[in-house]
Amino acid sequence: MTVTKEAEPGRDDPYVPSERRLARERHRRARNRRAALIATLSTLATAVVLYLVVTGAPGWPRTRETFFDPGYAREALPLVLEGLWLNVRLLLVCGAAVLVLGMLIAVARTLPGPVFFPVRALAAAYTDFFRGLPLIINLMIVVLGVPALRLQGVTVDPVLLGGTALTLTYAAYVAEVFRAGIESVHPSQRAAARSLGLTNRQTLRHVVLPQAVRRQVPPLLNDLVSLQKDTGLVSIGGAVDAVRAADIIVGRSLNYTPYIVAGLVFVALTIPMTRLTDWVTARMDRRRAQGGTP
Repeated sequence: MTVTKEAEPGRDDPYVPSERRLARERHRRARNRRAALIATLSTLATAVVLYLVVTGAPGWPRTRETFFDPGYAREALPLVLEGLWLNVRLLLVCGAAVLVLGMLIAVARTLPGPVFFPVRALAAAYTDFFRGLPLIINLMIVVLGVPALRLQGVTVDPVLLGGTALTLTYAAYVAEVFRAGIESVHPSQRAAARSLGLTNRQTLRHVVLPQAVRRQVPPLLNDLVSLQKDTGLVSIGGAVDAVRAADIIVGRSLNYTPYIVAGLVFVALTIPMTRLTDWVTARMDRRRAQGGTP
């Protein structure tokens, strides 16, 4: 009779991978290294070709002087960064307002029963109107039209009016995102909640909305990325943000390098938010593929 000796606690795992598995792992590592090398070489080749095409263009010397002047870039960078603080504040305040208003509109559009038909109709009209109205026109109407009315107690601050216009437009888009999430929750979830004694309001708050918001996080982050870029449009009312700061220098020097500086600053601010959106999307996809809650 053979007695199998169990592994003692604290000792190393006696498992030894087979030669076939080791060979597969070596092949996988070699394939990954080869793919990384090919990607690096192709990227370098593409960059070299683009550089030669751009710098070899007949108008490149004039373009470099007009759009890529280091002196004007150094002059514009501190002023652009100072104006960028206004864009960041607008993003934070308007982003919070957009989420709240968009959620209210989405809930209004999904209210059941004929008694709520006027509310649903008004919410649908709001989303249809502001999704169809170009943002630049909305900004002009609010920023330039509201002060012309000379209403008592109504602000004429271009920053507040521009933020209001941004909130009105983006709330319509976010409302549709929330509505899609609410309607994606299976009706059996509501039925199960009601069978446990929850009211319609409790079902919406504790069962439907948490699932809807969790499922719509990636598109919501995409909308916030777009909002971050569009905060630069408040400059049409005279607010000195990053874009307006660059525009002031351009108007004085007739050199467009400050616009390039402002654009690069916005890109640097947007990239982390974009990567966060990609990470959240990939994480939710993995959880969904593994059968977890999306």
